[in-house]
Amino acid sequence: MRAAVVHAFDQPLRIEEVPVPEPAHGQVVVRMETCGICHTDIHAAHGDWPVKPAPPFIPGHEGVGIIDRVGEGVTTYAEGDRVAIPWLGYACGACEYCASGRETLCAKQENSGYSVNGAYAEYALADASFVGAVPEGMDPLDAAPLTCAGVTTYKAVKVSGARSTDLVAVYGIGGLGHLAVQYARIAGASVAAVDLIDSKLELATALGAEYVFNAATEDPVEGIVELGGADQAIVLAVSPTACEQAYRSLKRGGTLVLVGLPADNVMALPIFETVLGGITVTGSIVGTRVDLAETFQLHMEGRTQVVRESRRLEDVNESFEQIEKGDVDARLVIDFR
Repeated sequence: MRAAVVHAFDQPLRIEEVPVPEPAHGQVVVRMETCGICHTDIHAAHGDWPVKPAPPFIPGHEGVGIIDRVGEGVTTYAEGDRVAIPWLGYACGACEYCASGRETLCAKQENSGYSVNGAYAEYALADASFVGAVPEGMDPLDAAPLTCAGVTTYKAVKVSGARSTDLVAVYGIGGLGHLAVQYARIAGASVAAVDLIDSKLELATALGAEYVFNAATEDPVEGIVELGGADQAIVLAVSPTACEQAYRSLKRGGTLVLVGLPADNVMALPIFETVLGGITVTGSIVGTRVDLAETFQLHMEGRTQVVRESRRLEDVNESFEQIEKGDVDARLVIDFR
């Protein structure tokens, strides 16, 4: 089968022939139809983060496809089922986090396309307990971004506690941000969108954002504070500067939700203002299997729109470059069909 493989952090991915995986007990082999290209894949391929994947490996954690073979012990899925392969590829199921519905915090977790091979391939191996059932009739090109960008921002809005009377500031309008705007609106909140590119802000407006701020030409903090301040600020941009701006845009009692993971891993957090202002700072990492099912449900109800462009597997390195330059309004999706 063909796959895009990372051999070294300072080299482009190679499109090469690799063996089709064999399912072990509890596993399925999925014939891939689509796979979204997430900024996390770029960080993985470049070895940007403190905990690094081990080359050679195959990235990809927004995979959607048809189960081709099932291993022994698999009873929840059968050959021919369409499933999604998300970031959370495995969790132990027994620790305090798994037992309390916080499986994304499991210390023994495996992550698709990072610690185990992912879905930038014609076939991918997955744990049957952690794939997600894709609803019948859902376009695989939509399902792929929802498998990470969707469930991640849906969870972040949940964590933020956004309500119908709130103002939510979304920093970074792209593959994740365009969905975060929609989930905040579904929660009933007003949205202030912040980005550096006018076309992305135009997209945010089309998707329901009432206010937009181009941080390249104006101070978003000043603009949001003039609105009364944000009740919640969700940071999807991979920039410590955006994190600090989001913090300063909060009203007293506000909540900062950090989602984007910049290679530069440090932001300045003023202690005095945090204490006196009663500010909450929290991190939100992807979502659980339940969150993924709810994300798919909302889309099938017609309440979300996925903005995406399709690419071929051989275009992966050029796609990475486009994303890094900010030349993509939302999500790029590899189409294997």
